[in-house]
This record gives sequence, structure tokens and C-alpha cells, in this order.
Amino acid sequence: MPQLKTPAEITAMRPAGKFVARVLTSLRDVAKVGVSLRDLDAHAHRLIDEAGAHSVYLGYHPSFGAIPYPGVLCTSVNDAALHGLPSDYVLVDGDVLSIDFAAQVEGWVADSAITFQVGTPSPAATQLIETTERALAAGIAAARPGNRMGDISAAIGAVGRAAGYGINADFGGHGVGRTMHEDPHVANLGRAGTGMRLKPGLVIAIEPWFMAGGDEYVIDSDGWTIRTADGSLAAHAEHTIAITKDGPVVLTARQDSAQGR
Repeated sequence: MPQLKTPAEITAMRPAGKFVARVLTSLRDVAKVGVSLRDLDAHAHRLIDEAGAHSVYLGYHPSFGAIPYPGVLCTSVNDAALHGLPSDYVLVDGDVLSIDFAAQVEGWVADSAITFQVGTPSPAATQLIETTERALAAGIAAARPGNRMGDISAAIGAVGRAAGYGINADFGGHGVGRTMHEDPHVANLGRAGTGMRLKPGLVIAIEPWFMAGGDEYVIDSDGWTIRTADGSLAAHAEHTIAITKDGPVVLTARQDSAQGR
């Protein structure tokens, strides 16, 4: 069952949200042509150490992973949609890079992701990224007390389908709290008016990920990296939000993001 948080606990989660947002903003500035994915991971690791925070990725080993997770970031490039491992890959002009980052601060976790283009932007990638961000905004707007989980899922899916993008509901959002993954699952496809009733105190990560081609994906032999089956581009956006009596509050809002303003 979902673990509802008190107003005081939601306040206590704010430092984790602010830290995750600050690290992602810094990484966006650092990710340039010629920088490797391992460089980005090392940069984030330094920020974690300096803040006295804790990585919830490093060493994480669910059943599907061939190895314990080896980094503090998920760095997914181009056709990689989710869970891309940090590696020696060096970013080149035009790459589409998704960075997913979660950390624990003072016993509480926050989780967020961004996708952006490195170097010269392309219209197709820009549209994919902007649509994914709009879907995130739509999902957040639907996260109001009295609504149902299906309202969030339907809002996300409607934006993606209207743009003609592939969507897969196997991987999606989730509850967040003392650990990175709590109940409930937050699918990126669903039917409005269905699912659990949303209540104040529910804290969830909402995370649409869209594929420029079809709905199917494949997983690399590492057990982690999820790629589009047809080799098309993918984009991912995520925020940790708290549902309050007055509506949704974005705990991971960034200065470079319109989400949560």
C-alpha cells in the first residue's frame, strides 16, 4: 500500500528535492561535446560527497540487473531510453542525452530526470523532448486530491499519442520516500477515472518516456539499458511531486525548468 506522508515529512523531503535539482542543473552545464558519460558520473559523485548525500543507484541490484548498478547516474544516449550505464562513451554533436538521478538526503529520497541535446539541436529531437516535458506537466496537473491514478496516466498518454510517439507502460513512475521505489506504480498509459484515489500525502515520481518510433523496446545484455526496438530516439522527463490538499507540489523543480512554477 502507498505510504502517505505527513505535511512535516513532505517538508523534510524538500532538501533532497533541491539537491537532486541542483545536481541535474550542474550536469546540464557540464555535458558538452567531448565529455564522457563516466566524466558526468564522476562529477555527480563529487557533488554527492561534498553535500554528505547518499547515492541510491550505486550498488543497487534488482533481479533484472546483470550486475549491481555501477554508477550514481543513469545516462542514456539517443536510442537508449532508460537506465543507461555510465561508460567511456564520449558525447558528440547532436547527441540526445537523458540523465536520471536520485539521491538520499537526511534519510529522504528524491528522483528526477532530464533530456537535452548536446551541441547542435535538431527539430525532431527538440519536438520529442518538448512533448515529453509537456506530458510530464500534464501528469503533474492531474495529480490532485480526489482524482485517480488513471487520470495521471491518461494525461501523459494523451500528450504522447497526439504527437504520434511510442509509449510503453512497463516502466513508469513510482512512489518515493525513505527508499527510491515505493508503491504505487505510475503508468504512462491509462484510462481516466480508474485506479487508486489520490490523497494528500502521496509522494510519487512521475516520469513519461517517449519513443520517436514504435512502442517496443529491447534491453541490453547488461540487464539495465533499455533501448527503442527500432533504433529511434527516446526522451525521458521526471519529477518527484507531493500531492497536498492544495494540489501537486514539485519537490525537484529546477531553475531551468518550467515545471512546478
